[in-house]
Amino acid sequence: MTVSYTLKVANSRFGGFSKLLFRWKGSIYKLLYKEFIVFMVLYAVLSLVYRRLLTEEQKRLYTKVAQYCNRSTDLIPMSFVLGFYVTLIVNRWWAQYTSIPLPDQLMCVISSNVHGKDERGRILRRTLIRYANLSAVLILRSISTRVLKRFPTMDHVVEAGFMTQDERKNFESLHSDFNKYWIPCVWFTNLAAQARREGRIRDDVALRLLMDELNLYRAKCSMLFHYDWISIPLVYTQVVTIAVYSFFAFCLIGRQFLEPLEPGQEGDLDMYVPLSTLLQFFFYAGWLKVAEQIINPFGEDDDDFETNKLIDRNLQVSLLSVDDMYQNLPPAVKDKYWNESTAQPPYTMATASETLKPSFLGSTFDMCMCEDAEQSQMVEASPSVPCIQTPLLSRFFAAASPAISIKNFSRGSRAHSHVWRPQTDSGFPSPYPKRSEDPELVARIKEEETEDEASRASEPTTPGSHLGHTRLPEASETQRKELLLIQVKAPSSESIGADGPEAWEP
Repeated sequence: MTVSYTLKVANSRFGGFSKLLFRWKGSIYKLLYKEFIVFMVLYAVLSLVYRRLLTEEQKRLYTKVAQYCNRSTDLIPMSFVLGFYVTLIVNRWWAQYTSIPLPDQLMCVISSNVHGKDERGRILRRTLIRYANLSAVLILRSISTRVLKRFPTMDHVVEAGFMTQDERKNFESLHSDFNKYWIPCVWFTNLAAQARREGRIRDDVALRLLMDELNLYRAKCSMLFHYDWISIPLVYTQVVTIAVYSFFAFCLIGRQFLEPLEPGQEGDLDMYVPLSTLLQFFFYAGWLKVAEQIINPFGEDDDDFETNKLIDRNLQVSLLSVDDMYQNLPPAVKDKYWNESTAQPPYTMATASETLKPSFLGSTFDMCMCEDAEQSQMVEASPSVPCIQTPLLSRFFAAASPAISIKNFSRGSRAHSHVWRPQTDSGFPSPYPKRSEDPELVARIKEEETEDEASRASEPTTPGSHLGHTRLPEASETQRKELLLIQVKAPSSESIGADGPEAWEP
């Protein structure tokens, strides 16, 4: 039976995991104690031989061999080899469990789409779900030793009620060299098509839904078969096993107590029991044993899958769903919170403290934005003004030169208007969001536009050479206005250096 300790670790507490160390069933002690005893006996025998039976010259030779073996253990990448191997097997183990076919979705579709309270409708529903369960029994019987021991022959399958005698004759009359777990699925499809012709399945949409769920169910059966057929390559398993056993073979010799080679040389501490080596054996060999146990979870180990229990559960639940629960509904009434806008289920005294905790509304919900009143003011966006993207160099200069402005305008919509505001005591001017209309400037803009149009009519490709007639054929009217305002209102570097920046507001 599967060893479950989920409740023991539901809450983290002092000594919570330590209590699990004293369990025997499903433990590493149960898996490893025989190999552990063999290793300790071999180590003790070699230690006695070295201490009692070898001569001084033989001890010197043994010391050199032991030192060589101890250095050789560092050449075996145990952590990498074992870690990757166990990770691969654990992922495969969980994928096999999720591939076990469960009839829950299929039985709901059968119960809702195969109609009829009479005997014929009941037979159709129960037969359809029985075919699905029969397919699962056949595939589990071919991969699980527990299921095979329960159903060693087809007579046992018939006696258990998964198959009738006529169905068995039909099953055995179909000769195939391959596993025939798929035959009940074909029976299912033919019976569903017959139910559609009889009107038990009322439309093709319901039939398609039924077929889709059956295909998902059959695909899981097929996946289990392929997991059993295609194993992890034997080469990899052999490499890991050889690495572990060779590592501890070197440890048996290299981790022994050694007397110093020279008479006055200080030797190592004589540990009759090599604790560090035994712990290393416990970890690495235990890691390998975990892989050996779950590489095929359809056996009879403590943590292998309870396939017989799954068969019992699936048959019972599916028959209840398609037969006893077919249109067996409790009356639909108003719920308890019918007249309440906010439903609040009651708490017990053990969980009443949870009501004092505020609900999580977001990580920035309690962030206060009212400290800076200026940052909280609402401003209106002007769609006619391009978005300002201040270049890095412009942050260190008081005004933008016309050449920089022309370059920006030549890029189309990336032209920027440099607007200045008065600064107080320090540093550099900052952008001023408000704009004001200067009548004198507006009149000059209109005059420049008129001259520009006349000049374009006479010389469309010749740009003006003076400051007021800078032509940008690719720029829009709004961009040319902005450029003109910059050229007219931008202060010179001398005036900025002498008197400080002025307030320039186009």
